[in-house]
Amino acid sequence: MTTYTNPILDADWSDPDVVRVGDDFYLTASSFGRVPGLPLLHSRDLVHWTLVGHALERLHPEEEFARPRHDCGVWAPSIRHHDDRFWIFWGDTDQGIFQINSPEIRGPWTRPHLLKAGKGLIDPCPLWDDETGEAYLAHAWAKSRSGIKNRLTGHRMHPDGTSLLDAGEVIVDGDRIPGWFTLEGPRLHRHDGWFWILAPAGGVETGWQGAFRARGFFGPYEERIVLEQQDTEVNGPHQGAWVRTAAGEDWFVHFQQRGAYGRVVHLQPMRWGNDRWPVLGDEGAPVAAHRRPALPAQRPAAPATDDDFPGGRYGRQWQWTANPGDGFAVQHSADGLRLTCVRSADDHDVRALPNVLTQRLPGRPSVAEVELRLEGTEPGARAGLVVLGEAFCWIGLERAADGTVRLVHRFAEAVADRQRDAGVPRLAPEGRARLRIEIGAGARCRFAYDTGDGLRPSGPVSAATPWRWVGALLGLFAVAPQGPGHAGAAAFTRFRITSL
Repeated sequence: MTTYTNPILDADWSDPDVVRVGDDFYLTASSFGRVPGLPLLHSRDLVHWTLVGHALERLHPEEEFARPRHDCGVWAPSIRHHDDRFWIFWGDTDQGIFQINSPEIRGPWTRPHLLKAGKGLIDPCPLWDDETGEAYLAHAWAKSRSGIKNRLTGHRMHPDGTSLLDAGEVIVDGDRIPGWFTLEGPRLHRHDGWFWILAPAGGVETGWQGAFRARGFFGPYEERIVLEQQDTEVNGPHQGAWVRTAAGEDWFVHFQQRGAYGRVVHLQPMRWGNDRWPVLGDEGAPVAAHRRPALPAQRPAAPATDDDFPGGRYGRQWQWTANPGDGFAVQHSADGLRLTCVRSADDHDVRALPNVLTQRLPGRPSVAEVELRLEGTEPGARAGLVVLGEAFCWIGLERAADGTVRLVHRFAEAVADRQRDAGVPRLAPEGRARLRIEIGAGARCRFAYDTGDGLRPSGPVSAATPWRWVGALLGLFAVAPQGPGHAGAAAFTRFRITSL
């Protein structure tokens, strides 16, 4: 095919940034409170991407992320390649701006270094100026933590990326630009004798992409809107990355907020107008389809979803909802994922469990299936397949007080702190079940199960819901009530996601 269609990543790869190194493109994105963090994706054609790893093994400080903090953690990272090293900077709204680096994309990455401490410091981006040898950093502000928003702050930075050389100053004040609000997400570039800041404003669901340019890093900057919804279906084209191919083509990667599906990723053509300002998409409107980048053909590829869990190991596509504890998953010699039925006072609320293994909800209508065997013998031990957000709904198996295993289907609304039954419990005579969630239009989920006598529907339709900044997730979990001793385990096999 000579064209591509948007979105190029139809799932929640929030706040993407991209860098080219030679003929390879690398993308990272927000991971918030999930572990491991900072996903690393690779492409040769800017259209097809594979997940090759994560740059952050655990969130720090560890005790802060021993429990789920779904909207906290790693916000809006930027990735750059400088001095033969990869660099990633990100903001933690409660701690400040962190930096890690590595000679290779697959690591080893350095331990997180706190570059600037403070509340509400978000969306940092470095710039090494090859013309002068100086280095800079810009960041935005989260009003919820700092009381400040709609402005970008700039610093001189030590070229080794370990410290800032000044107290910083506001380089763009959105309050002084008529009609602009919620300015955030700066990406710094040096081009054609100008300092450039590509930054969105107007909010993730309704906003636009702006460009700013100045002869000096600290301004003054002039601005222009370079991408907005216009009469397209792409609401709020937002926060992304300008990347140039080796042949000199320019492209822009950004996200679109899609409710429960999270922030899906689009690719826009980019060129420079006669007035030397960038022109994105189709004269400033997002494209639904376009000629592919003039790059070598790549086989169709996408981040993995399916998993047979060889040797009890799970693939890169899975992330825990907090820093994992020892023994959450047990490796063994056969296929299949063995999750320990972790004892928890929060066993009634899947949102509060750190031991949920998750992946992104697919943006297209799909079916998710997994096979489950409950081995836990403790009454109340249970395991299942969950659609997880501010509200959640799960289907799975539970050990009853009489020792039998029952198929259960439960949910909790966003404002509820306990779950309720969504269907009548049924016996699972062999302690096994095939679990199925059909995710249709509008992220409406239909649940079904097979305990040995064929697939049967269960309960009403349930709509997936996001958190404030994070799309809904699919997850696997095993849990048991608090008490002494070991509560056993649950075995998951053949996890599959197929398109409808």
